[in-house]
Amino acid sequence: MLKVLSSSCLQGRFRSLPTRLPHNCCNGGDSRSPLIRVLRSLRSGNGANPVSFRRVFFCSESGGGGDQPVEAKAAEEVETAAGEGEAVSKASSAIVPTNPRPEDYLTVIALPLPHRPLFPGFYMPIYVKDAKLLEALVENRKRSIPYAGAFLLKDDPAADASLASGSDSEKSVYELKGKELFKRLHEVGTLAQITSIQGDQVVLIGHRRLRITEMVDEDPLTVKVDHLKDKPYDKDDDVIKATSFEVIATLRDVLKTSSLWRDHVQTYTQHIGDFNFPRLADFGAAISGANKLLCQQVLEELDVYKRLKLTLELVKKEMEISKIQESIAKAIEEKISGEQRRYLLNEQLKAIKKELGLETDDKTALSAKFRERLEPNKEKCPPHVLQVIEEELTKLQLLEASSSEFNVTRNYLDWLTALPWGNYSDENFDVHRAQKILDEDHYGLSDVKERILEFIAVGKLRGTSQGKIICLSGPPGVGKTSIGRSIARALNRKFYRFSVGGLADVAEIKGHRRTYIGAMPGKMVQCLKNVGTSNPLVLIDEIDKLGRGHAGDPASALLELLDPEQNANFLDHYLDVPIDLSKVLFVCTANVVEMIPNPLLDRMEVIAIAGYITDEKVHIARDYLEKATREACGISPDQVEVTDAALLGLIENYCREAGVRNLQKQIEKIYRKIALKIVRQVMSSESSTDKSEDNTSNTEVAEIVSKENGEVIGETSDVQVTEHLIETNEAQTDLPSDNTEQSMDSKENESADGVKEMTAIKVVEKVVIDVPNLPDYVGKPVFHAERIYDHTPLGVVMGLAWTAMGGSTLYIETSQVEQGEGKGALHVTGQLGDVMKESAQIAHTVSRAILLEKEPENPFFANSKLHLHVPAGATPKDGPSAGCTMITSMLSLALKKPVKKDLAMTGEVTLTGRILPIGGVKEKTIAARRSDVKTIIFPSANRRDFDELAENVKEGIEVHFVDDYSKIFELAFGADQDPQK
Repeated sequence: MLKVLSSSCLQGRFRSLPTRLPHNCCNGGDSRSPLIRVLRSLRSGNGANPVSFRRVFFCSESGGGGDQPVEAKAAEEVETAAGEGEAVSKASSAIVPTNPRPEDYLTVIALPLPHRPLFPGFYMPIYVKDAKLLEALVENRKRSIPYAGAFLLKDDPAADASLASGSDSEKSVYELKGKELFKRLHEVGTLAQITSIQGDQVVLIGHRRLRITEMVDEDPLTVKVDHLKDKPYDKDDDVIKATSFEVIATLRDVLKTSSLWRDHVQTYTQHIGDFNFPRLADFGAAISGANKLLCQQVLEELDVYKRLKLTLELVKKEMEISKIQESIAKAIEEKISGEQRRYLLNEQLKAIKKELGLETDDKTALSAKFRERLEPNKEKCPPHVLQVIEEELTKLQLLEASSSEFNVTRNYLDWLTALPWGNYSDENFDVHRAQKILDEDHYGLSDVKERILEFIAVGKLRGTSQGKIICLSGPPGVGKTSIGRSIARALNRKFYRFSVGGLADVAEIKGHRRTYIGAMPGKMVQCLKNVGTSNPLVLIDEIDKLGRGHAGDPASALLELLDPEQNANFLDHYLDVPIDLSKVLFVCTANVVEMIPNPLLDRMEVIAIAGYITDEKVHIARDYLEKATREACGISPDQVEVTDAALLGLIENYCREAGVRNLQKQIEKIYRKIALKIVRQVMSSESSTDKSEDNTSNTEVAEIVSKENGEVIGETSDVQVTEHLIETNEAQTDLPSDNTEQSMDSKENESADGVKEMTAIKVVEKVVIDVPNLPDYVGKPVFHAERIYDHTPLGVVMGLAWTAMGGSTLYIETSQVEQGEGKGALHVTGQLGDVMKESAQIAHTVSRAILLEKEPENPFFANSKLHLHVPAGATPKDGPSAGCTMITSMLSLALKKPVKKDLAMTGEVTLTGRILPIGGVKEKTIAARRSDVKTIIFPSANRRDFDELAENVKEGIEVHFVDDYSKIFELAFGADQDPQK
């Protein structure tokens, strides 16, 4: 930044300076313009007082922050002068003493300038931190030697210019002394007059250019200098004049955008008298914001023309910078003014609307919105909820919109008013419609459907329905989740599902406290808001997989939700008002009921879904899975055929689990491969058709011509075809041209599309999936026959087991390891659990008792070490239903009698031989049918479970119900007995 040393006392000194310029040089401009006066002084030559230039000094701001005006002693002398002319002479003699003259100083103290060089005619304040140097300057000034050499400091080559800050560079300058400082100084500098010294601030005024020749003294640094003069130049040279005029013109353009430059030039031209070409160049370089090295080049240049060119480059760059600055300022101003205008208009619009009653403030609008939302259900809303809402609305009006409590209250009211208080959906109690919907969505599952129809019938008789908690338990893939959706459709209730598998945070069920950041209500409140009714069907999936973490026990939190005695006043932590959930129908799903906590299980009505037998899977695949998959793949029914044998083989060898999810995956796999095969056939047929079209086009046209003429032509030339086409076109000229073109195009398109469709239909053959090619679509069979033995050997008996995936058959094998007197022992293997290990010990004891009874002289168990094994040792096995099977296996080995063929049994035995009931009757029956078992032995207590099975499950199976092992012994080893069914 450049600042002018001027005060009120200096303004009167130069009133008499000649500033006249011939009118023909003004170009019609305003004579009061500062630049015109610059041009006048430039064109008038050296007629002005040569000393007057020294009476105005400009400051190039240094890093020391010297931005305060400095009053020279010359100003005081000028004020005391009597006349204006005398003031001028005295001022000049005060600034530049006549004895000695500036050019007489050949040895000067060197002062380093860190930021910019000092140009003749300008002043610069610097800070001198070196006490010895400052003392020398003060001493010289007292001795009337107020001159020193100001030289620009070179950059330190070892320092990183991008990292060095201003304070660091100044500090390094102050530390330089002697030869080190001498090497860092530029050779060309300025002879500067010391006008004032205030503390460590020294104000310098540039006079003329100097060049360092040698160093005289190191501390303070004193150098010998040569005084430099400008090279001679022709004042009338047109090139120099043109360059100077261009500098002035550029300065004029810069003045239009930069008020800072305008002040500098105005003050300078008011007081300068002799404004010649060299001074114009120095002036332009001094007030520009160019790099210090570029300014140093101008200072070192003694050729006036070259100096003007360098200055012109600097001023041109300044002009470009001013333009960029102006554009940036204009863009910012437009943006700010536009936003401010829009803001003011919006505020005015709000004020007008508020005055007219069209709009209210934010809080009033929020309150109105909440009241409007609550209005439809206000009569059905409980009184205690209405009271809380009114209190919160009143609280909302008193809070500031910027406070955090305002947002909490607003969100709380948002949830309170969004809930469907007392809003119930109209239920459909049509039993026949519900039966139809359930049969459409699911095959079988008669017990589940019967329970839902019972629920609807009760609601029909009472006129209203009560919420119940039904738990659907069964293996994966049997349709538990989809049953819940079908029930909701049958009852005409809204459906909402959420899974609690792995849930470990109680807040997911009962919500967070409102004071927490990010607080949310629980799942049930979210459910009611989403469905919009107070009696939806809520499906809680995977309830047997609840987790338990540091945030509490979600299973215990579900008690209040699922207890019919408590959920009429369910309390969510966020809402903190009771909610009636007694009309909600809860349907839970679980794979293993035993994993559900007993207090929670006690509040549920469990409906077991055992799974599907082969016949049911075939119906499901035909009526549901295959149809849905075919539509999803975009395949028509006449394009593919899956035979019954292939579907049966797919179920038996690939999808033996209880559910149908894997069966659906395999069917989708088959249809995807069929879709790929069809697309490949179509693409290959289209490509072959396109190739043959070009080769057969002429022949086809010839055939068309021959058919139209009623002639039979073997080969037709291109000329004949062309003539025929010309005749055809001429015959169609009677029609309008647009219709003709459209009709021809449509005919061509129709024919082309018809040909392609016919080709695709002809090429795509019907895909048949049968047993031989089934592995091509689904790979090798996964399962093999569960029957390991066609004829059961000694010591081997087939048992029946229940798993989470359904029922399965497993063999229990017993072998004699070692025989000798007193070596009776039992060793068990096969990944057996504690319960089955105990069952093996019990079976060993009971077997010895039975053998002692049947054959008292047989010492088999006393003298034999036995090994009992259950195959598939990698699968853990446990459960209280293998006792009778183990006893039969051991007795078969002891008696050397094989068990009857196609016999399977299940049941637990006590030490007295009593048979205890078991679970999973349906699953075990299905597993027995899958293994072609003809005879099954069940405990007598399970007769009712077997009677409830569907007829197609019981068909072809001979079942015996026993309550003592003696009957099993007779069935396994004795004569045939009549079955008890």
